[in-house]
Amino acid sequence: MTSQEQTRRSAVHHSFTIERTLGAAPARVFGAFADLDLKNQWFVAPEGWEDGPRTLDFRVGGTETSRGNPPGGPTFTYEATFQEIVPDERIVSTYIMHMDGRLISVSLTTVELEPATGGGTVLTFTEQDVYLDGGDTPEAREGGVTSHVDKLAALVDSG
Repeated sequence: MTSQEQTRRSAVHHSFTIERTLGAAPARVFGAFADLDLKNQWFVAPEGWEDGPRTLDFRVGGTETSRGNPPGGPTFTYEATFQEIVPDERIVSTYIMHMDGRLISVSLTTVELEPATGGGTVLTFTEQDVYLDGGDTPEAREGGVTSHVDKLAALVDSG
């Protein structure tokens, strides 16, 4: 690698929104974000990955962390801070991702929960990201978040 390649920097911006109508009430969906035992059931590393320790201090100014890695691959670390929490309605957080200690992205996430007509919840999950120096891609992130939302939906709709 040349010295020019080593110092080349990039910032790729991307935003996406995932919307789902869930059968569970807003309070149940909110609880799946707020309770560590429930979150551990849906916010998990991809299949085949090692899923490291997770912490959750669910309050404004509180933090959430998790770690994971593919077999023989780099370790990804997620570190979030809760900026706003409106029970059963909205969660706003910022988070950073590291790959083997190198910052690869900075993100703003907004989760909105609205009662659905006829019962259940309309979940709107919006993420605004900047991917740094080629460490992640919009497609990979959106795919990972979609997988998490699908697992959340399966959990809250199961009971």
